[in-house]
Amino acid sequence: MAAYSGRGVHGQTVRLLGERVLSGRIGEGETIDLAALSGELDLSLTAIREAIKVLAAKGLVGSRQKKGTFVRPRGDWNLLDPDVVRWRIAAGAGDVFFGELAELRDALEPAAARLAALRRTDADVTELRAALTDIADTGRGPAEEAARADLRWHRALLAATHNELFTRTDVFFAAGLSERDRLVHGGAHDDPVPTHGAVTDAVAAGDPRAAESAMRSLLEQAREDLLRVTEDDAAVDDLETPQ
Repeated sequence: MAAYSGRGVHGQTVRLLGERVLSGRIGEGETIDLAALSGELDLSLTAIREAIKVLAAKGLVGSRQKKGTFVRPRGDWNLLDPDVVRWRIAAGAGDVFFGELAELRDALEPAAARLAALRRTDADVTELRAALTDIADTGRGPAEEAARADLRWHRALLAATHNELFTRTDVFFAAGLSERDRLVHGGAHDDPVPTHGAVTDAVAAGDPRAAESAMRSLLEQAREDLLRVTEDDAAVDDLETPQ
């Protein structure tokens, strides 16, 4: 699932409407008055309709005869879409989202590490080590590059399970992991190489118990890094809030 690449006024309009839906400002089942939006945003109806098409592709809105354009039930929303993830965080649901992401990773990744240790090939180990090198090279660089390197490593681990369903589970957390990494790598965080390296070494050694244990340690560090960043952000907000 690629993120929407729209830029300029069109991209800004898509993002604005997406955030309004995710924040609840435009509620589930509510009809969207396209003409009113056109006037509010000083855009043509054609421009508004083009933005609505993007939201419809993500399951956020629909249209019916006599009902017009409306916000679909939350169960229809593609909550795994990269843009929807970003809009959800921007709408103030970051704490809930990252908590859910951590629970999902706790359920999936230790088991993936265990399977990878049992089934990895030489090619799998080579890719894991190459991704680990990327993590080391980008760890103190731009957050976007660090996020891509981390995602490469996690996908390599899933691929090493040689279980197609496990490999496809990256769709469950790829977008969220990327957003989490951008946030963490934009602030103070522990060096990710030792924990990722420990999992890599255990997988390479064919030691499933060590791989599972090392992954649990990695996930614990991930939680601590995120908590540190969010606490720092909260402290800054407190300082900037007029008393």
